[in-house]
Amino acid sequence: MAFYKKQKIHGKWYPRAITKGRPATTDDVAKRLSLMSTVSPGDTYAVLVNLGEVLGELMSAGRSVRLKGVGTFYLTCQSENQGVDTPEEVSPRQITDTKVRFIPEYSREQNNRVTDRTLIDPYLEWVDFDEIGNNSNK
Repeated sequence: MAFYKKQKIHGKWYPRAITKGRPATTDDVAKRLSLMSTVSPGDTYAVLVNLGEVLGELMSAGRSVRLKGVGTFYLTCQSENQGVDTPEEVSPRQITDTKVRFIPEYSREQNNRVTDRTLIDPYLEWVDFDEIGNNSNK
């Protein structure tokens, strides 16, 4: 189950997704992955620890990286207030920030409607965090 809290913005109320507890760690992910495969938790951990470096190297070489069941990672750059007048003046010195962007994997039907998103549990249930907290105090 996922949790939300109520948040008032400009006089209107909206749900806002929240996280609770500590973040899941590389160890947590490695253990769960090893239960789903024939690979040991230690081997899975080693692969996960090196994943960031490999993704960084591939994206630095100008490629995007698509991981089946996860999604696609790619780089973007920003050049705030660094515009120039002609295309010939454009250079890497204008780049003020680099970010990694991510598009979760999804499937579409023939009518182009999204039918499946691998990172979103199809049975996801949203629960008001404040109501759960109040019920546990009773």
